[in-house]
Amino acid sequence: MRINSGSRCCMSPLHRTSPYRSISVTPNCKPFLPRYAPSLSLILVRSQTSGSEGFASPNVPSSSSAIDFLTLCHRLKTTKRKGWVNHGIKGAESIADHMYRMALMSLIASDLPGLCRERCIKIALVHDIAEAIVGDITPSDGVPKAEKSRMEEEALNKMCEVLGGGMRADEIKELWAEYENNSSLEANVVKDFDKVEMILQALEYEMEHGKVLDEFFVSTAGKFQTELGKSWAAEIISRRKSLTAKRLS
Repeated sequence: MRINSGSRCCMSPLHRTSPYRSISVTPNCKPFLPRYAPSLSLILVRSQTSGSEGFASPNVPSSSSAIDFLTLCHRLKTTKRKGWVNHGIKGAESIADHMYRMALMSLIASDLPGLCRERCIKIALVHDIAEAIVGDITPSDGVPKAEKSRMEEEALNKMCEVLGGGMRADEIKELWAEYENNSSLEANVVKDFDKVEMILQALEYEMEHGKVLDEFFVSTAGKFQTELGKSWAAEIISRRKSLTAKRLS
């Protein structure tokens, strides 16, 4: 049953606590499935200084767990989105680039009835976070949707262990599951933003690199769930048609 989004907007979505535990990740730590994961070694160096645990509590990550988690998330900044790489785009956007602009979309979105924009921002920031471990798995990889979801959930759980568990980790899991299951208005909107951001990036790469990236527009056609998503997508497509007409004139 969907919880009214307005009641969730300014409060932590979970009121339960999880056992706190800190997990060290060694230089030999390997992704779950190396075939799809970035070819980067994870090296987390723990401070040995006394008091490095900072404000450790059962509900928030310790300083060392927080830095371990953020170090792991560095991969999101350096892993390029595979769809663009496969099309020969040099200097392609990273996973973090993609999520950041989606968060900006959530920030400037219209105030829809029952929509919590703050929750949309949070969902946008974590919806692809598991790709720090599994990498950017695209349809061309031939991984079934259910298996991709299983891999990403396993990776997400590992990342939350690195964070040390607790309410922050539980919130990340809930936000990710909400998006994955498309189970709220906020998830609907962010799902649309995921596609909107992709076709906007496709248009920008067409303009910058002189490429034709039709497949990204074809794959998203008719799949927008919200009026906001449909409106923004229509604006991008209209601009693309205008630019195409100018080139042909």
